[in-house]
Amino acid sequence: MMKKALGGLVYSTEHGTMCPGCSQPKDACICKKQPRPAGDGVVRVSRETKGRKGKGVTLIKGVPLDDDELAVLAKQLRTRCGSGGTVKDGVIEVQGDHCDVVLEFLKPKGWVVKRAGG
Repeated sequence: MMKKALGGLVYSTEHGTMCPGCSQPKDACICKKQPRPAGDGVVRVSRETKGRKGKGVTLIKGVPLDDDELAVLAKQLRTRCGSGGTVKDGVIEVQGDHCDVVLEFLKPKGWVVKRAGG
C-alpha cells in the first residue's frame, strides 16, 4: 500500500510532528493559512446564546484582518470588555453582552460596523 493511503508520515526525527493534511512540518503547515472568503466589507456585531446553556456571547464577524491581527484585536476587545473570549474560524467571540462597547471600540478603526440581530 502507498504511504498516503495509510495516512502519511506522522513524525520525523528531523522536523518533529508532521501535519496530516499537507505533509509539512507543523511549524511550516500551509493548511491553516487558507485565505478566508472575502466578505461584503461590513463588520457585524451580534449577540448569541445558542448552544451555550443560556450564556450570552458577543460575536464579531467580517473583520478584514489575517489570523494574527485578529488575535491581537480579540485580546484588545477582551481587555476592553473585561471578560474572556476566543477566535474561532475568523469570528471573535467575547463572553457576555458587550455589543455597545464593541461597536464604540471598532467604529474609530475606519470599518463599516453594524449591529446584527435583535
